[in-house]
Amino acid sequence: MIEIKGLSFGYRKKGKLFQNLSLDIKPGRISGLLGKNGAGKTTLLKIICGLLFPHSGECKVFGVDSYRRCPESLGEIFFIPEEFYLPSITPKEYINAFAPFYGRFDIVKFNEYLKTFEIPLGVRLTSMSYGQKKKFLLAFGLATACKILLLDEPTNGLDIPSKSQFRKTLASAVTDDRIILVSTHQVRDMENLLDSIIILDNGEIIFQQEMDSILS
Repeated sequence: MIEIKGLSFGYRKKGKLFQNLSLDIKPGRISGLLGKNGAGKTTLLKIICGLLFPHSGECKVFGVDSYRRCPESLGEIFFIPEEFYLPSITPKEYINAFAPFYGRFDIVKFNEYLKTFEIPLGVRLTSMSYGQKKKFLLAFGLATACKILLLDEPTNGLDIPSKSQFRKTLASAVTDDRIILVSTHQVRDMENLLDSIIILDNGEIIFQQEMDSILS
């Protein structure tokens, strides 16, 4: 579970972004973090995975303060940012380098995801298109079996068939003990996939509800 209580954060040149923000996110579902560009979605994801530190308040991931970045916690979180860097190595070399950090990494599942996403194995990651790189990272993230998967604008750069493929694959990856949190401003790409919705506006949670409650 992700528990955020009384969290405040801001950037030096931009001032306060979050002021006394509180939010709980439960496992067993795909949660959508929605809001326009600049609402604070990416910043919140970075706080959850410990890349940014709150000025006050707390953010706990399965009971552990995210800012501590202890190895046990880091091995349970996988974050795919909208903009990312991949080294000039092959998929196999990437696995050899990074899979050992995740104790439940499933190579069989990983290869299945690569086949589903039609990712070429014999080329360097830097030679892939942006969409292929994103699908490669998603395949790796799902294969880690992490308890928390954070995705920032995951459908950006994907064509229509790839978006459909992405939705099916992500839906099949839901487990009772896993949190999948998707940040997006492209609601139409995700509306049939989400189990709950969180709307962030100007650093405030203005809406949080289960989809079942909204549709009933």
